[in-house]
Amino acid sequence: MKYNLLGNTGVLVSEIGLGTMTFGGGEQWGVFGSLDEKEASVLVGQALEAGVNFFDTSNIYAGGRSEEILGKALGKKRQDVIIATKVRGRTGSGPNDIGLSRLHIIRQVEESLKRLGTDYIDLYQIHNPDQLTDWEDTLRALDDLVRSGKVRYIGASNMTGWETMKTRGISRQLGLHEFKSSQLYYSLAGREIEREIIPVLKDQNMGLLVWSPLAGGFLSGKYSPSRPGKGEDRHTKFSFPPVDLDKSYRIIDVLEEIARERESTVARIALAWVLHQPAVTSVIVGAKRPDQLQDNLAASDIELTKDELARLDEVSKLPAEYLTWPFMEEDESIVRKHP
Repeated sequence: MKYNLLGNTGVLVSEIGLGTMTFGGGEQWGVFGSLDEKEASVLVGQALEAGVNFFDTSNIYAGGRSEEILGKALGKKRQDVIIATKVRGRTGSGPNDIGLSRLHIIRQVEESLKRLGTDYIDLYQIHNPDQLTDWEDTLRALDDLVRSGKVRYIGASNMTGWETMKTRGISRQLGLHEFKSSQLYYSLAGREIEREIIPVLKDQNMGLLVWSPLAGGFLSGKYSPSRPGKGEDRHTKFSFPPVDLDKSYRIIDVLEEIARERESTVARIALAWVLHQPAVTSVIVGAKRPDQLQDNLAASDIELTKDELARLDEVSKLPAEYLTWPFMEEDESIVRKHP
């Protein structure tokens, strides 16, 4: 297992992390997985043995059950790992059981600590921005949690580039702790964050934690034009994140070619591509079975060639848009002289 720095924290996290959205199930979250404590414990143990030290969860996954299961599965290994959880989503029927108000954040961090069975959270992330709460209130509440020792670092998720810069500006102006990382969707089938968000993260020396690197399983090798999916399949029930089918099938064709040439799997090659992207800190994978997790973990050993990367880039690259048009690029061979 390889390890990368989490932004400018000095903390090293495994380049592959284990996501726990498959833990717990329930009516709302069962579409992602319904692993009980015993099944989840097997996966956590397998990940630890492989060198994984980054585990991602949320206070809303399976109604909080995911945090409980993760905490129990880690047990005495808790001190050896980095636990990331989130706050923002709805946790009850009350009007204040959602959002990024100080009220909701303070309530929820206490609940997460209890469920995880720990007295501190390594990385506390906002799950999504909250349009109803002033950023200063949110950032002051998060800063208080860091200063109290209940949280080590704070991170963001699903934020635009301008929102990321705005929050960092507010934090610096007020002398508050800043977001150290951003958790975002990124895959061969979804490269939109390359336009503005990745440049911001690189400029600000922030970590990039990738969720759904297989596009919700669409790049797992189960799908092709001749294999569109079955009724019991997750992507058939809930197509998330959304994908451009025509483009994604072309991507799968290239993935299958490279996988055959390497005697590997489509999922490994798709994950390896994400791991090769220089801005990426850790790729969060979710699994329902040990064989799935083993296949995902094996992506860490794959070194894609320049030709393979070029083939994958060509079939998946974003179309040129305004401010990325070729004629707008500066010709560095021309030296302009001013009188």
